[in-house]
Amino acid sequence: MKDHHRRKRSGGGDLYGWWRRWGRFFLFSLSVFLFSSFAFSPSLRIFRESFRPVLLSTWRNPPPLSASSTTTTISDDHPTVDRRLLSPHPSLEIRDAVNFPDQTLLFLKHPPSPLEFAKHTIHCAYYPPSSTSPSLHLPPISIDAQILRCPTPPRGFLVSVSFDRSDGRHPPPSHPHQWHSLAYEAVIDSKDNTTVVFVKGLNLRPERLADASRFACVYGWDFSRPRYLLTSDALSVAQEIVRCRTPLSVLNPKPNSTSSVIKASVIFKRFRAPPLVVPSVARPAPVPPARRRRAHALCACTMVRNQARFLREWVTYHARVGVERWFVYDNNSDDDIEATVDSMAFNVTRHPWPWIKTQEAGFAHCALRARAACEFKTQEAGFAHCALRARAACEWVAFIDVDEFLHLPNRTAVASMREVLAEQPGDIGEVRASCHSFGPSGRKRAPARGVTAGYTCRMASPERHKSIVRPEALDDSLMNVVHHFHLREGFGYVNLERSSVVINHYKYQVWEVFKEKFYRRVATYVADWHDKENEGSKDRAPGLGTEAVEPPNWAGRFCEVHDTGLRDWVIREFAEPGKGRLSWEVGGGRRRD
Repeated sequence: MKDHHRRKRSGGGDLYGWWRRWGRFFLFSLSVFLFSSFAFSPSLRIFRESFRPVLLSTWRNPPPLSASSTTTTISDDHPTVDRRLLSPHPSLEIRDAVNFPDQTLLFLKHPPSPLEFAKHTIHCAYYPPSSTSPSLHLPPISIDAQILRCPTPPRGFLVSVSFDRSDGRHPPPSHPHQWHSLAYEAVIDSKDNTTVVFVKGLNLRPERLADASRFACVYGWDFSRPRYLLTSDALSVAQEIVRCRTPLSVLNPKPNSTSSVIKASVIFKRFRAPPLVVPSVARPAPVPPARRRRAHALCACTMVRNQARFLREWVTYHARVGVERWFVYDNNSDDDIEATVDSMAFNVTRHPWPWIKTQEAGFAHCALRARAACEFKTQEAGFAHCALRARAACEWVAFIDVDEFLHLPNRTAVASMREVLAEQPGDIGEVRASCHSFGPSGRKRAPARGVTAGYTCRMASPERHKSIVRPEALDDSLMNVVHHFHLREGFGYVNLERSSVVINHYKYQVWEVFKEKFYRRVATYVADWHDKENEGSKDRAPGLGTEAVEPPNWAGRFCEVHDTGLRDWVIREFAEPGKGRLSWEVGGGRRRD
């Protein structure tokens, strides 16, 4: 039997000899080739240094974007737009579009010098499905440098821009992103060169860290083509904020590269389903390093929508109690707030923040910007995050609304908030002040002299608190709820005595002002006033339903304690001699020497 097997094997002697001589070498070479291809493939990663390859080295220009992308370019392969529809302003493009529930935002791209057009010269152009020409033109809701806010389009329509003086040519329409799932802002934190991405639609719980291993950041031009994306692991994930390591090719782009058009987004690893890449309009940019010596002891950050009429009083008052710089996040105002900011002789910076119901993210963004001061050279620089504004600029930042005023009841003992903060030990990262909620105080019309002089009756017990934080003490997750932040290990907070500092919160003003709150709340995790949920929450007015209907005796509500302390001090400090007019009344608001 053994001889038989030997004879059978030796029958193919030439082939068998060749295999013994060269087969092993062939298998070894094939293994090396397959391993190398797998290990260094851009889409299959073995090594953690997956972001080391230079992103731009193999492309002279960014790859053409697919029809699902919202970055609009004029090209022969545009799926729905006629090649002849060119802009009367050749350098004007629609960079992105986002659908909100009540409007569509067009983000324009144009040269650094502002476009010289007025609201009556520009219109929103609406394209029916599969059409190459618009069938409807409507005036925009507002224009804010590079943001055009258009009325909600009919179902299936796309939106572009048209000019009255043009000959019918304008940028092709953009395919809009849906707001419920979108990476909307991104910054590169100079402290550790990580990327911070702000994302809508993760649906994470408030004040809870998520499992970072289920998320990653992605970088590229077109997220529908995963082969051309760089991936970087998430370091922390909380609420709407994802922090990741930044790829070296994004941190250090080649000279003359197109890195400024690279977007950042987040990939979510789902259970028993393919990973989900969130659409993005977020373009991260490097930021300058933080300064060692901060220029301001105390700054203030707020978010507003159509509250320009209250801003002058809020800024002028807080300048007297120690605030030196103000960051105003403008959430789609159309009340000429920019002119109000420009008219004030204080260090106030307005930052357009078009994203709705993102107050927590906006304050986290402001906290980062409070660590690296950089004035906006253009609105483009603002949206590309010219700097993380306040980290280097401010030792402390107060996160308060424009109807909230820091009040020092005992002025003989403490004359300024800077004195209070200077007394805090180095391991205190946050100080908290209790809030007294004031009511309409018997009024039916808004007080002409301002809220501090007009409302003098409040609830007896304080409601919650607001915070003043050291930006350097914030946890890397930037998690925050109701204006207080999570702190890094080694830092703590202190509750200020109400005899030292309180916040007068003019929360329940006259009905004509208060009813505007029904439009939309700015906080992410707070139900809108008209939503039929959480009706017993402290975030709502007691006894007020979900309809913007004035309750009986609104003017007399929320009045348990008559408190004229701040009003009396304001009249002494801000009234003009002989006239009695306060600094922020019409024609006032300038700095007093």
